[in-house]
Amino acid sequence: MKKIGFLSFGHWTDSPHSQTRSAADTLLQSIDLAVAAEELGADGAYFRVHHFARQLASPFPLLAAIGAKTDRIEIGTGVIDMRYENPMYMVEDAGAADLIAGGRLQLGISRGSPEQVVDGWRHFGYQPAEGQTDADMARMHTELFLKVLEGGGFAEPAPRPMFPNPPGLLRVEPHAPGLRDRIWWGAGSNGTAVWAAKQGMNLMSSTLKFDEGGAPFHVQQADQIRAFRKAWTEAGWEHEPRVSVSRSIFALTTDLDRAYFGADGRSTDSIGFIDGPNKAIFGRSYAAEPDVLVEQLAEDEAIAEADTLLLTVPNQLGVEFNVHVLENILTHVAPALGWR
Repeated sequence: MKKIGFLSFGHWTDSPHSQTRSAADTLLQSIDLAVAAEELGADGAYFRVHHFARQLASPFPLLAAIGAKTDRIEIGTGVIDMRYENPMYMVEDAGAADLIAGGRLQLGISRGSPEQVVDGWRHFGYQPAEGQTDADMARMHTELFLKVLEGGGFAEPAPRPMFPNPPGLLRVEPHAPGLRDRIWWGAGSNGTAVWAAKQGMNLMSSTLKFDEGGAPFHVQQADQIRAFRKAWTEAGWEHEPRVSVSRSIFALTTDLDRAYFGADGRSTDSIGFIDGPNKAIFGRSYAAEPDVLVEQLAEDEAIAEADTLLLTVPNQLGVEFNVHVLENILTHVAPALGWR
Protein backbone atom coordinates (compact mmCIF):
# COMPACT_ATOMS: atom_id res chain seq x y z
CA MET A 1 0.00 0.00 0.00
CA LYS A 2 1.21 3.50 -0.82
CA LYS A 3 0.06 7.00 -0.13
CA ILE A 4 -0.52 8.68 -3.50
CA GLY A 5 -0.70 12.43 -3.87
CA PHE A 6 -0.03 15.11 -6.43
CA LEU A 7 2.78 17.64 -6.69
CA SER A 8 2.02 20.91 -8.48
CA PHE A 9 4.68 23.36 -9.62
CA GLY A 10 2.02 26.06 -9.74
CA HIS A 11 2.99 27.67 -13.04
CA TRP A 12 1.00 30.45 -14.61
CA THR A 13 1.43 32.06 -18.02
CA ASP A 14 -0.51 34.88 -19.63
CA SER A 15 -1.20 32.79 -22.71
CA PRO A 16 -4.44 31.64 -24.37
CA HIS A 17 -3.07 28.09 -24.19
CA SER A 18 -2.88 28.14 -20.38
CA GLN A 19 -5.74 27.54 -17.95
CA THR A 20 -3.73 29.44 -15.31
CA ARG A 21 -3.08 32.91 -16.67
CA SER A 22 -2.47 34.70 -13.39
CA ALA A 23 -1.29 34.09 -9.84
CA ALA A 24 -4.92 34.20 -8.69
CA ASP A 25 -5.83 31.46 -11.19
CA THR A 26 -3.06 29.23 -9.90
CA LEU A 27 -3.87 29.76 -6.23
CA LEU A 28 -7.61 29.27 -6.54
CA GLN A 29 -7.28 26.28 -8.86
CA SER A 30 -4.76 24.72 -6.45
CA ILE A 31 -7.41 24.82 -3.74
CA ASP A 32 -10.00 23.34 -6.09
CA LEU A 33 -7.66 20.56 -7.18
CA ALA A 34 -6.86 19.62 -3.57
CA VAL A 35 -10.57 19.43 -2.73
CA ALA A 36 -11.24 17.29 -5.82
CA ALA A 37 -8.24 15.06 -5.09
CA GLU A 38 -9.57 14.38 -1.60
CA GLU A 39 -12.95 13.44 -3.08
CA LEU A 40 -11.18 11.01 -5.45
CA GLY A 41 -9.45 9.32 -2.54
CA ALA A 42 -5.95 10.71 -3.12
CA ASP A 43 -3.77 11.05 -0.04
CA GLY A 44 -1.81 14.25 -0.55
CA ALA A 45 -1.75 17.72 -2.12
CA TYR A 46 1.79 19.07 -2.39
CA PHE A 47 3.14 22.27 -3.93
CA ARG A 48 6.51 23.51 -5.12
CA VAL A 49 7.86 26.82 -3.82
CA HIS A 50 9.93 29.12 -6.06
CA HIS A 51 10.77 32.79 -5.61
CA PHE A 52 11.02 35.45 -8.33
CA ALA A 53 9.09 33.16 -10.68
CA ARG A 54 5.59 32.89 -12.10
CA GLN A 55 4.96 29.95 -9.82
CA LEU A 56 3.68 29.36 -6.32
CA ALA A 57 5.87 31.08 -3.73
CA SER A 58 4.74 31.81 -0.14
CA PRO A 59 3.02 28.51 0.71
CA PHE A 60 1.31 29.02 4.06
CA PRO A 61 -1.77 31.02 2.98
CA LEU A 62 -2.45 28.35 0.35
CA LEU A 63 -1.89 25.46 2.77
CA ALA A 64 -4.16 27.06 5.36
CA ALA A 65 -6.91 27.67 2.79
CA ILE A 66 -6.76 24.04 1.66
CA GLY A 67 -6.75 22.90 5.27
CA ALA A 68 -9.94 24.85 5.92
CA LYS A 69 -11.73 23.32 2.91
CA THR A 70 -10.66 19.67 3.30
CA ASP A 71 -10.91 17.07 6.04
CA ARG A 72 -8.53 14.19 5.34
CA ILE A 73 -5.92 14.83 2.67
CA GLU A 74 -2.30 15.55 3.63
CA ILE A 75 -1.16 19.05 2.66
CA GLY A 76 2.47 19.75 1.97
CA THR A 77 5.32 21.38 0.13
CA GLY A 78 7.99 19.99 -2.10
CA VAL A 79 10.06 21.99 -1.24
CA ILE A 80 10.54 25.25 0.70
CA ASP A 81 13.97 26.80 0.09
CA MET A 82 15.40 27.36 3.57
CA ARG A 83 17.92 29.93 2.34
CA TYR A 84 15.01 32.39 2.15
CA GLU A 85 13.33 31.60 5.47
CA ASN A 86 13.19 33.28 8.87
CA PRO A 87 12.99 30.13 11.04
CA MET A 88 11.06 31.80 13.87
CA TYR A 89 8.41 33.33 11.65
CA MET A 90 8.20 30.10 9.69
CA VAL A 91 7.39 28.22 12.92
CA GLU A 92 4.50 30.63 13.52
CA ASP A 93 3.16 30.32 9.96
CA ALA A 94 3.55 26.55 9.88
CA GLY A 95 1.98 26.14 13.30
CA ALA A 96 -1.06 28.23 12.36
CA ALA A 97 -1.57 26.39 9.06
CA ASP A 98 -1.19 22.99 10.73
CA LEU A 99 -3.73 23.83 13.44
CA ILE A 100 -6.21 25.03 10.81
CA ALA A 101 -5.70 21.74 8.96
CA GLY A 102 -6.07 19.62 12.08
CA GLY A 103 -2.50 18.32 12.04
CA ARG A 104 -2.25 17.38 8.37
CA LEU A 105 0.75 19.45 7.26
CA GLN A 106 3.70 17.58 5.71
CA LEU A 107 6.38 20.18 5.03
CA GLY A 108 9.13 19.43 2.56
CA ILE A 109 12.12 21.75 2.96
CA SER A 110 15.62 21.83 1.47
CA ARG A 111 18.67 23.85 0.58
CA GLY A 112 16.81 24.87 -2.56
CA SER A 113 17.40 24.57 -6.28
CA PRO A 114 18.83 26.99 -8.85
CA GLU A 115 16.67 30.12 -8.81
CA GLN A 116 15.47 32.77 -11.25
CA VAL A 117 17.82 35.47 -9.95
CA VAL A 118 21.38 35.60 -8.69
CA ASP A 119 21.56 34.94 -4.94
CA GLY A 120 17.87 35.70 -4.49
CA TRP A 121 18.04 35.06 -0.77
CA ARG A 122 20.12 38.23 -0.39
CA HIS A 123 17.08 40.26 -1.44
CA PHE A 124 15.19 38.62 1.44
CA GLY A 125 17.80 39.90 3.88
CA TYR A 126 19.99 36.80 4.30
CA GLN A 127 23.61 36.06 3.53
CA PRO A 128 25.98 33.33 4.69
CA ALA A 129 28.34 34.06 7.53
CA GLU A 130 32.02 34.55 6.78
CA GLY A 131 33.50 31.31 5.44
CA GLN A 132 30.11 29.65 4.90
CA THR A 133 28.09 28.84 1.80
CA ASP A 134 24.41 29.37 1.07
CA ALA A 135 23.97 25.61 1.67
CA ASP A 136 25.48 26.03 5.14
CA MET A 137 23.06 28.88 5.78
CA ALA A 138 20.10 26.74 4.71
CA ARG A 139 21.12 23.99 7.12
CA MET A 140 21.55 26.47 9.97
CA HIS A 141 18.07 27.87 9.31
CA THR A 142 16.76 24.30 9.22
CA GLU A 143 18.35 23.25 12.50
CA LEU A 144 16.91 26.29 14.28
CA PHE A 145 13.49 25.69 12.71
CA LEU A 146 13.47 22.08 13.90
CA LYS A 147 14.58 23.04 17.40
CA VAL A 148 11.91 25.71 17.83
CA LEU A 149 9.22 23.37 16.43
CA GLU A 150 9.80 21.10 19.41
CA GLY A 151 7.96 23.66 21.50
CA GLY A 152 10.37 24.21 24.36
CA GLY A 153 10.54 27.60 26.03
CA PHE A 154 13.64 29.73 25.39
CA ALA A 155 12.66 33.43 25.51
CA GLU A 156 12.82 35.38 28.78
CA PRO A 157 9.43 36.96 29.56
CA ALA A 158 9.17 40.72 30.04
CA PRO A 159 8.95 41.82 33.70
CA ARG A 160 5.83 43.89 32.92
CA PRO A 161 4.13 42.13 29.98
CA MET A 162 1.05 43.47 28.25
CA PHE A 163 -0.77 40.20 29.02
CA PRO A 164 -0.16 37.58 31.74
CA ASN A 165 2.40 34.92 30.84
CA PRO A 166 2.52 31.26 31.79
CA PRO A 167 5.40 30.40 34.15
CA GLY A 168 8.90 29.89 32.81
CA LEU A 169 10.54 30.72 29.51
CA LEU A 170 8.25 31.37 26.54
CA ARG A 171 8.06 29.53 23.21
CA VAL A 172 6.94 30.65 19.78
CA GLU A 173 3.17 30.43 19.39
CA PRO A 174 1.04 28.88 18.10
CA HIS A 175 2.62 25.51 18.79
CA ALA A 176 1.50 22.63 16.54
CA PRO A 177 1.96 19.30 18.38
CA GLY A 178 3.50 16.61 16.20
CA LEU A 179 4.57 18.87 13.35
CA ARG A 180 8.25 18.31 14.14
CA ASP A 181 7.82 14.68 13.03
CA ARG A 182 6.18 15.79 9.76
CA ILE A 183 9.13 17.70 8.31
CA TRP A 184 10.77 16.26 5.17
CA TRP A 185 14.13 17.08 3.60
CA GLY A 186 14.43 17.23 -0.17
CA ALA A 187 17.73 15.43 -0.72
CA GLY A 188 19.69 15.63 -3.95
CA SER A 189 22.43 13.20 -2.95
CA ASN A 190 23.08 10.20 -0.75
CA GLY A 191 25.03 12.39 1.66
CA THR A 192 22.20 14.86 2.21
CA ALA A 193 19.77 11.97 2.68
CA VAL A 194 22.00 10.64 5.46
CA TRP A 195 22.19 14.13 7.00
CA ALA A 196 18.37 14.36 6.94
CA ALA A 197 18.11 11.02 8.77
CA LYS A 198 20.48 12.23 11.47
CA GLN A 199 18.27 15.31 11.92
CA GLY A 200 15.14 13.18 12.27
CA MET A 201 13.50 14.42 9.07
CA ASN A 202 11.59 12.30 6.58
CA LEU A 203 13.07 11.92 3.09
CA MET A 204 11.64 13.59 -0.01
CA SER A 205 13.37 12.53 -3.22
CA SER A 206 12.52 14.19 -6.53
CA THR A 207 12.84 13.25 -10.21
CA LEU A 208 16.51 14.20 -10.18
CA LYS A 209 19.57 13.68 -8.01
CA PHE A 210 23.29 14.10 -8.35
CA ASP A 211 24.74 11.26 -10.41
CA GLU A 212 26.59 8.97 -8.02
CA GLY A 213 27.86 5.95 -9.88
CA GLY A 214 26.22 5.97 -13.29
CA ALA A 215 23.40 3.49 -12.60
CA PRO A 216 19.86 4.17 -13.88
CA PHE A 217 18.06 6.91 -11.96
CA HIS A 218 15.59 4.66 -10.14
CA VAL A 219 18.43 2.39 -8.98
CA GLN A 220 20.45 5.33 -7.63
CA GLN A 221 17.36 6.71 -5.93
CA ALA A 222 16.63 3.34 -4.32
CA ASP A 223 20.22 3.28 -3.02
CA GLN A 224 19.69 6.77 -1.60
CA ILE A 225 16.55 5.60 0.22
CA ARG A 226 18.34 2.58 1.68
CA ALA A 227 21.21 4.81 2.86
CA PHE A 228 18.67 7.12 4.52
CA ARG A 229 16.93 4.27 6.33
CA LYS A 230 20.23 2.82 7.52
CA ALA A 231 21.30 6.19 8.91
CA TRP A 232 17.89 6.63 10.56
CA THR A 233 18.25 3.33 12.40
CA GLU A 234 21.79 4.17 13.48
CA ALA A 235 20.61 7.56 14.79
CA GLY A 236 18.22 5.77 17.14
CA TRP A 237 15.02 7.61 16.32
CA GLU A 238 12.02 5.91 17.91
CA HIS A 239 9.38 6.48 15.20
CA GLU A 240 9.39 5.15 11.64
CA PRO A 241 10.45 7.61 8.93
CA ARG A 242 8.56 8.24 5.73
CA VAL A 243 9.97 8.42 2.23
CA SER A 244 8.41 9.98 -0.85
CA VAL A 245 9.45 9.94 -4.49
CA SER A 246 7.90 12.02 -7.26
CA ARG A 247 7.23 10.89 -10.80
CA SER A 248 5.62 12.15 -13.99
CA ILE A 249 3.16 9.34 -14.79
CA PHE A 250 0.35 9.55 -17.33
CA ALA A 251 -2.06 6.75 -18.15
CA LEU A 252 -3.15 7.19 -21.76
CA THR A 253 -6.88 6.44 -21.83
CA THR A 254 -8.21 9.13 -24.18
CA ASP A 255 -7.16 10.78 -27.43
CA LEU A 256 -6.48 13.98 -25.47
CA ASP A 257 -4.09 12.09 -23.16
CA ARG A 258 -2.25 10.75 -26.20
CA ALA A 259 -2.09 14.19 -27.81
CA TYR A 260 -0.61 15.77 -24.70
CA PHE A 261 1.67 13.00 -23.43
CA GLY A 262 2.00 10.26 -26.03
CA ALA A 263 5.53 11.34 -26.88
CA ASP A 264 6.56 10.99 -23.22
CA GLY A 265 6.32 7.25 -23.63
CA ARG A 266 9.72 7.39 -25.33
CA SER A 267 11.28 9.24 -22.38
CA THR A 268 14.55 8.00 -20.89
CA ASP A 269 16.84 9.08 -18.07
CA SER A 270 19.01 12.05 -18.95
CA ILE A 271 22.17 13.69 -17.64
CA GLY A 272 22.59 17.42 -17.06
CA PHE A 273 24.03 20.07 -14.79
CA ILE A 274 21.90 22.00 -12.28
CA ASP A 275 24.41 23.34 -9.76
CA GLY A 276 27.78 24.34 -11.16
CA PRO A 277 29.97 21.41 -12.18
CA ASN A 278 27.90 18.76 -10.41
CA LYS A 279 26.46 16.24 -12.84
CA ALA A 280 22.84 15.29 -12.18
CA ILE A 281 20.68 12.47 -13.45
CA PHE A 282 17.07 13.19 -14.34
CA GLY A 283 14.51 10.40 -14.17
CA ARG A 284 12.32 9.45 -17.11
CA SER A 285 8.64 10.23 -17.47
CA TYR A 286 6.08 7.44 -17.80
CA ALA A 287 3.27 7.62 -20.35
CA ALA A 288 1.52 4.54 -21.72
CA GLU A 289 -1.67 2.52 -21.74
CA PRO A 290 -2.54 1.45 -18.18
CA ASP A 291 -1.48 -2.20 -18.61
CA VAL A 292 1.90 -1.14 -19.99
CA LEU A 293 2.35 1.38 -17.18
CA VAL A 294 1.76 -1.34 -14.62
CA GLU A 295 4.59 -3.41 -16.10
CA GLN A 296 6.97 -0.44 -16.28
CA LEU A 297 6.28 0.87 -12.80
CA ALA A 298 6.67 -2.57 -11.25
CA GLU A 299 10.36 -2.39 -12.26
CA ASP A 300 10.99 1.02 -10.63
CA GLU A 301 13.10 0.16 -7.57
CA ALA A 302 12.75 3.54 -5.90
CA ILE A 303 8.95 3.55 -6.05
CA ALA A 304 9.05 0.08 -4.47
CA GLU A 305 11.24 1.42 -1.62
CA ALA A 306 9.07 4.49 -0.92
CA ASP A 307 5.84 4.64 1.06
CA THR A 308 4.58 7.79 -0.69
CA LEU A 309 4.33 8.57 -4.41
CA LEU A 310 3.79 12.14 -5.58
CA LEU A 311 2.47 12.53 -9.12
CA THR A 312 3.63 15.72 -10.82
CA VAL A 313 0.66 17.34 -12.50
CA PRO A 314 0.49 19.78 -15.43
CA ASN A 315 -1.39 22.47 -13.51
CA GLN A 316 -1.68 24.79 -16.52
CA LEU A 317 -4.06 22.31 -18.15
CA GLY A 318 -6.70 23.12 -15.55
CA VAL A 319 -8.44 21.40 -12.67
CA GLU A 320 -10.73 19.16 -14.71
CA PHE A 321 -7.93 17.61 -16.74
CA ASN A 322 -5.71 17.11 -13.70
CA VAL A 323 -8.53 15.38 -11.84
CA HIS A 324 -8.72 13.06 -14.86
CA VAL A 325 -4.95 12.43 -14.67
CA LEU A 326 -5.17 11.50 -10.98
CA GLU A 327 -8.28 9.38 -11.44
CA ASN A 328 -6.58 7.39 -14.20
CA ILE A 329 -3.73 6.43 -11.87
CA LEU A 330 -5.91 5.73 -8.85
CA THR A 331 -8.39 3.67 -10.85
CA HIS A 332 -6.43 1.91 -13.60
CA VAL A 333 -2.86 1.63 -12.28
CA ALA A 334 -2.60 1.70 -8.49
CA PRO A 335 -4.84 -1.32 -7.77
CA ALA A 336 -2.97 -3.52 -10.26
CA LEU A 337 0.32 -2.70 -8.51
CA GLY A 338 -1.05 -3.34 -5.02
CA TRP A 339 -0.87 0.34 -4.07
CA ARG A 340 -4.59 0.37 -3.33
